[in-house]
Amino acid sequence: MHISDTPRRTRSLVPVLFIATIFLSASLLFFVQPMFARIVLPTIGGSPAVWTTAMLFFQTVLIAGYLYAHLLTRHVAPRIQMFIHLGVWASALIFLPLAIPAGWSFDPTGPMAWQTLMLFAAGVGLPFFALSANAPLIQFWYGRSGGPSADDPYFLYGASNLGSLVALLGFPLVAEPLFGVSSIGFGWAIGFVALGAFLLASGSMARGPATQIAQPAEKPAKLAPAQIAYWAFLAFIPSSLMLAVTSKVSLDVGAVPLVWVIPLSLYLLTFVLTFTHRQILPEGIFKALTGIVIAGLLLIFTGLTGPLMSWLKVGFLIAGFFIVALYAHRKLYLARPEASNLTAFYLTMSVGGALGGLFNSIIAPVAFSGLYEAGVTALLAGLMLLPKGESTLRRLGRGGLIGLVAVVPTAILASQFDPEQLGIAMLCLLVCTLFVMVLTRKDLTNTYGAIVVVMLAGALALPDKAQFRDRSFFGMHAISEAGDLRIYGNGTTIHGAMRLADDHSARPEPIYYYHRNGPLAQVLLSERGAAAKNVGIVGLGVGALACYTQPGQNWQYYEIDPMVEQIARDSRYFRYMEACAADAPVHLGDARITLAAQEPQNYDVLVIDAYSSDSVPVHLTTDEAIAAYMRHLTPNGILVFHISNRYYAIDRPLGRSAALQGLSGRVQHYKGNIVDDAGDRASIAAIMARSEAALGELGKQARWAPLTNDGGPVWTDDHADLLSILK
Repeated sequence: MHISDTPRRTRSLVPVLFIATIFLSASLLFFVQPMFARIVLPTIGGSPAVWTTAMLFFQTVLIAGYLYAHLLTRHVAPRIQMFIHLGVWASALIFLPLAIPAGWSFDPTGPMAWQTLMLFAAGVGLPFFALSANAPLIQFWYGRSGGPSADDPYFLYGASNLGSLVALLGFPLVAEPLFGVSSIGFGWAIGFVALGAFLLASGSMARGPATQIAQPAEKPAKLAPAQIAYWAFLAFIPSSLMLAVTSKVSLDVGAVPLVWVIPLSLYLLTFVLTFTHRQILPEGIFKALTGIVIAGLLLIFTGLTGPLMSWLKVGFLIAGFFIVALYAHRKLYLARPEASNLTAFYLTMSVGGALGGLFNSIIAPVAFSGLYEAGVTALLAGLMLLPKGESTLRRLGRGGLIGLVAVVPTAILASQFDPEQLGIAMLCLLVCTLFVMVLTRKDLTNTYGAIVVVMLAGALALPDKAQFRDRSFFGMHAISEAGDLRIYGNGTTIHGAMRLADDHSARPEPIYYYHRNGPLAQVLLSERGAAAKNVGIVGLGVGALACYTQPGQNWQYYEIDPMVEQIARDSRYFRYMEACAADAPVHLGDARITLAAQEPQNYDVLVIDAYSSDSVPVHLTTDEAIAAYMRHLTPNGILVFHISNRYYAIDRPLGRSAALQGLSGRVQHYKGNIVDDAGDRASIAAIMARSEAALGELGKQARWAPLTNDGGPVWTDDHADLLSILK
């Protein structure tokens, strides 16, 4: 009996089954992304690039899943499709529960992105592949079910993305604060097992009368290459912009699941809101709003609003990305093909999304010395606002030529002023922009081409005071001079400086967080610090602490980023290492992993100074991490944490672990004295030891307050809640 012959009430239950199946599948698919990334953080470190690389992996596997579904629906009968796919699902069961493969280790000298991709492939590749094929496959099966609206099953994609959204928000807001990673992983495994029954039930329904996509002999409508390219372009923009915003925010706020999933959740929400017949906003208003937002994003990405990331800017970046993605995905839905090309449509979407991941994760770090991919993507997003037509490229070129002609006299005029006067350069750029807008006002495409050329020329012409600028897998690096100081910045946070006058001195004077009045110097210059034989430093920076070495001491460094060591040892920029610790070894790789592999080093002082930008490397702050550090200390050794941070009170989890492990601790909020000395900056540090006596005179000084336990949950590798320590 065909489904169409069954009672109407039974037929009405068919979409319920398919919605439940695709909702569960999508929930599992997107829950596993932050979950597995959280699992591997203690192994590969907390760099923002970990998430963008992970997203590239997920997007690439999504292509494979969509291609598999596309071929399966084109060449295999529905009932056989079900059995094949259930076989893939059953094969993925051997990976449960999800974990880092036994024997896997991270090579700090090897390609970071490639190793991260391989780790995800070995740990979660097959389960994710099985899940990634479900969205198009389940929609195809529904088209063969004879259920209501079987000829237009795109509504199921909204249910799919709703499930994804619930899962993504549920991980950082519910699962991570309440449960440990192991418990979460066990629950996810149960859901994956249950999915098999839903797939069996849904696949069994795909046997009814043919619909538009049900005829095996029917050839889908031929797709034009321009149409396929347009789909891919519209999918590329939100994907690339999402990763750019995520990188920008996580660089300063923290490389943790909550920061990762908010942009991704909004990305999925745009599918829910746009893949429907309902109109979001009138086209004219929607288009104008998107244009204004793109302009605002460009101002932030180019740094014209200032280098620091305030919460207001973070909010605008996230909201702006959401509006641009909403506009792109709405245009994508309106450009959808008939149902016979459904799987080809989703396959192209996945390719476009993966190209965004490839651009941000692999191409941009090699091609650009800064986070310039964000601005490039914002400029490309502007193309969505232009009218489509065969002459679009020609009109863009004409506008670009107009912009070029206008830029030349503007550049000549600007060259008559002091290049250090940024205000004059910006005024010239603004006048030039207004001029080309007036000149091309009758043709929006011409205007856009002209403005792009003017902005690119302005970006190239604006003075860059950086003596050195580059990026690595672990962050952005820049060295510049300000007044009488040479400053090293990682992201938007200063991580060290040296006075220019010390370029030729025998022993440079440490400044900024490492000023001799600050808490780190107090420890190293104390009686206990001066008597230390072995000193370990986690986080090299510019090597400023090296100039607190005492005769006869043995210092060792741990640094995850090879580029940081190159900067610290280059005497053209900073001379601390050359002058004070030229022979000190630097162990490359994540410090916790490196320390775990070493025999106890018997450090009298161990300094943890690895908090890149204002993000928090959770895996270096957990109870297990502190226990690992204590293993390398002598009985009277002192553990020192440099925890200066704009957003997080890192002393809270440290105080909890100190109380649990029976350690004595102190914390100091040093205010600095920049009025008398520009190099005497505020900083925060915490110290721990096995006893009050081991703290020596530091434990008796009033400036070191007791490190207290606020009663919150102890951070562990399995369970750590970053939200709980927001200031």
